[in-house]
Amino acid sequence: MIRPIITTAFIAIGLLTGVATAQAQQQASNRPVLKAEAIITGDIVRIGDLVENAGVVASVPIFRAPDLGCTGTVSVDAVLEAVRDHALIGVDTAGLREIVVTRASRAIPEKNVEDLMTRALSARFNLGPAKDIVVNFARDIRTIYVEPSSSAELKVAHIDYDARSGRFDAIVEVPAGAGRRNILRLAGRAFATVETATVTRTIERGAVLKDADIVVERRPRSEVGRDVITRREDAVGLAARVSLQPGRPLRPADVMQPDLVQRNETVTLVYEVPGITLTIRGRAAEGGVEGDVINVLNEQSRRTVQGVIIGPGRVAVTNGSPRLAANQISRSATNANMR
Repeated sequence: MIRPIITTAFIAIGLLTGVATAQAQQQASNRPVLKAEAIITGDIVRIGDLVENAGVVASVPIFRAPDLGCTGTVSVDAVLEAVRDHALIGVDTAGLREIVVTRASRAIPEKNVEDLMTRALSARFNLGPAKDIVVNFARDIRTIYVEPSSSAELKVAHIDYDARSGRFDAIVEVPAGAGRRNILRLAGRAFATVETATVTRTIERGAVLKDADIVVERRPRSEVGRDVITRREDAVGLAARVSLQPGRPLRPADVMQPDLVQRNETVTLVYEVPGITLTIRGRAAEGGVEGDVINVLNEQSRRTVQGVIIGPGRVAVTNGSPRLAANQISRSATNANMR
């Protein structure tokens, strides 16, 4: 009878030990523990934001949160002192010395602020399309942070603009959550711009512009006016009517069709009548583009005739010179081609 009693006693002791262990584990799992990091929504830090298992005091505010979009730290000693007044003791510090606290937010980048201003200036002051307006703020514009729950966007409440100086002053409403808005004051200069073609190097008169010679830049519209070449393809292949300098906006009057015939160039004189085409070599007394009437020296007869430029190095003698044509046919029959 002794052995069963001893066995029963050991079983009872084991059960009691298991219960005690389970209770200890349960108590350990429910013990308040500091968090290494916390993300805060709103402008108040509460005990439950920093302490796991804070219990009924979890919603009690203890600190002011960092500004929107900012991160800060709070020492463990400061946290323990703050929660002690609320009967939260025995907090496990988990070996931490400080807690990192981040304020949750939604970012509105600088580009959105700039776009807001260009749209407002375009709509209210007739500065042309918003994409053509350049805004220079008086001070650097940084990313704006708002409450993550806020879906509202920035709004221009008021704006003034001086067309002569380009200065503007604006009041912008920034969503602050719960239907509230903060005020942001902005100032700077804004200009309507236009894309303008200019040359990358000095171009001599008569030189033909190549693709590498042209660059397109944005310039204030008030500086260049409206009579400018805005596209690269509108200048490439044309010749400089005057000497062109880098940085100077290109205008239609600055360029021309390239000469198809150069002064003193050897050209082909062409005379056509029904049934006969006569070609004779000549020397251009002047240059010109297609359609220009120029003087050409007939190198065989040593006479100067007039003709119309019809292509590179080719000049058509007008039908008003039948005697010339007859003389040249007789003298240059070998050059005639019968149709």
